[in-house]
Amino acid sequence: MSFAILALALGGFGIGVTEFAAMGLLRSIANDFGLTEPQAGHVITAYALGVVVGAPLLTVWTARWRRRTLLLVLMGLFTVGNTAAAFAPSAEILVAARFLAGIPHGAYFGVASLVAASLAGPGKQARAVSLVLLGLSVATVIGVPAATGLGEAAGWQAAFLAVGLIGALTVAAIFVVVPEPQGAVEVRAREELAALARPQILATLAVGAVGFGGMFAVYTYIQWTMVDIAGIDRAWMPAVLAVYGLGMVAGNLVGGVVADRDLDRGLVAIATAMTAVLALFAVAAHHPATALVGLFLVGATGSALVPGLQARLMKYAGRGQTLAAALNHSALNAANASGAWLGGVVIALGFGYTSPALAGATLAAVGLAILVGAVAAARRSERDEVMTGR
Repeated sequence: MSFAILALALGGFGIGVTEFAAMGLLRSIANDFGLTEPQAGHVITAYALGVVVGAPLLTVWTARWRRRTLLLVLMGLFTVGNTAAAFAPSAEILVAARFLAGIPHGAYFGVASLVAASLAGPGKQARAVSLVLLGLSVATVIGVPAATGLGEAAGWQAAFLAVGLIGALTVAAIFVVVPEPQGAVEVRAREELAALARPQILATLAVGAVGFGGMFAVYTYIQWTMVDIAGIDRAWMPAVLAVYGLGMVAGNLVGGVVADRDLDRGLVAIATAMTAVLALFAVAAHHPATALVGLFLVGATGSALVPGLQARLMKYAGRGQTLAAALNHSALNAANASGAWLGGVVIALGFGYTSPALAGATLAAVGLAILVGAVAAARRSERDEVMTGR
């Protein structure tokens, strides 16, 4: 089980590097192609939209595939997309390659989470999912700073080529050590789609799609914020990104434990903390020390939310767990796209590089309100079932 989860986490590591390193390389990409900040943000948005589109389509289309085979195909597609990005001769082709690289993202995490949960067994599922997602968080500590440094030294193309290599290694690792889950139930496409008729599924997806956008509104333009507002030298950006990554690792581990102990209360507490941290970051960003502390907390609170959202979707999805788990990442990357877009809008309007944090806090507050409403509805439903004896 340990080797299998490690192999699955390696895929998460590669996905984390390509998703977050692009943000650290955005200024270099903008300079190479002569783009403005909002135009360069399309590189981020394209990847996110690939995730949003790819997760439901691939999950439904491959509903009857063996899960191990599907994991191999998804990581193969991921490898091709990132390699194509490395050789993109224009901004338009780079955007298209990023869209392609994003397509397998959500489906991979959805299937990998279910495989890990089946290996771990009852009572440890959220922690097993958090270990798969830990690969993504570790990427922000090690992989993203390394890719950013490589991009600064050898060009941003080298960073995407390195991600392609990680994808190829993941394909080999899954082939060797990940088994087909025993007792996996074959699910038809219509059974997967039936999960979308469940109000708790839709509400939980909405929490991720809206509330998580706050983190991406800040992180997409973090290089400009840290250099131009906090006054940190650009050469230190790899270390700055590692601070954010450490926050993600800490948050991911805490989030898994909290979700296993008390899923709904834990999620509400984390979403509340994320809203407050984003609002405070607009002030903290004006000094190097407080900016780094704030960035750590932005990463920690955002990452802590993910295992709980994944576990909540699996709880209410019935037989549509694969689609529900994959759609979590569609929702989070819808947040990525909207957060990057909204951050670019407020910057373009002249509100400055701290304004994405305030816009992000607003998104997080809306997500928190949706979550509180969903939790209240679930408790009413449970009370009604007890009273009617069902």
